[in-house]
Parts: sequence; C-alpha cells; structure tokens
Amino acid sequence: MALVQGFKQLRVYSSGIEAAMRIFEYSKQWPRDERYALTDQIRRSSRSVCGNIAEAWRKRLYVPNFVSKLSDASAEAAETQVWLSFARECGYLDATVYTEIDLVYHQIGGGLVKMMAEAETWCGPATLREEGGEYTVNGMPDDNFENAPLGS
Repeated sequence: MALVQGFKQLRVYSSGIEAAMRIFEYSKQWPRDERYALTDQIRRSSRSVCGNIAEAWRKRLYVPNFVSKLSDASAEAAETQVWLSFARECGYLDATVYTEIDLVYHQIGGGLVKMMAEAETWCGPATLREEGGEYTVNGMPDDNFENAPLGS
C-alpha cells in the first residue's frame, strides 16, 4: 500500500486514460457521418472523466468541492457508457469490446462513488493510502456501485 502522491496514481484515473485511448483508437474507424454526433461526443466524455478526476484531486482542500468534481467525473463516465451503447447498437463495436470497455467505466464509477463516500479521508493532508483490489462501498460488491448510498 503506497501513499497516493497525485491524481495520476489513482486507479480511477489510470483506468480512465486507458479506456479513453481505446475508445479513441476504435472510433478512428467509425463512419465520417458520425463525426459530430457519436465520435466527438464519446471522445469528449471519456476524456472528461480524467479531467474531472484531476480537478477533484486539486480541490481536496474542501470536501464539497472534491465531491462535486468526482460527481462530475461519475456523470461523464455514465455518459460515456451511453455513447458506448450507441456504438454497439450501430455495429461500430463488437460485443466483446463493448463489454470490456463498459465494465471499465462501471468500475471507474464504483471507485468514484467510494471516493465520494469516503471524501474526508481523501481531503486535507495527504495521509490516505490506497489498497489494491476491487473497490467496494459499505461492503457491497462491485456490481452494486451505481445504486450504493453515499453515506455509511
């Protein structure tokens, strides 16, 4: 377990970068007529997840600001999942790729919910150490994050 020194060390951030880059690579092959509708939208939302995580990290001095930016990151992750669904339905992504990337955004969302639920431990002086393994909230398994309560 290591002390997190910056947002680039957060699993939600590194997973977000990897997923956004996968989306970028796949979306290069999508039809030109999707450029302003689907392609730009999914690229922007997937990148915004990471941007909001970075902003949240810098706003750790005040818990409400930190939580607000994490909430924005979570909303962008959910938006990305919507665009992924459209890409799958339009036949631009096969089922395996869709499932893999969608799962990453589901896990990112779970990690963000956990960070919001435990915001006080992330804010203020750098004392939190992030353990390996899957994220859980109030003992709930990963697949229940979207409906997990934020309080303990």
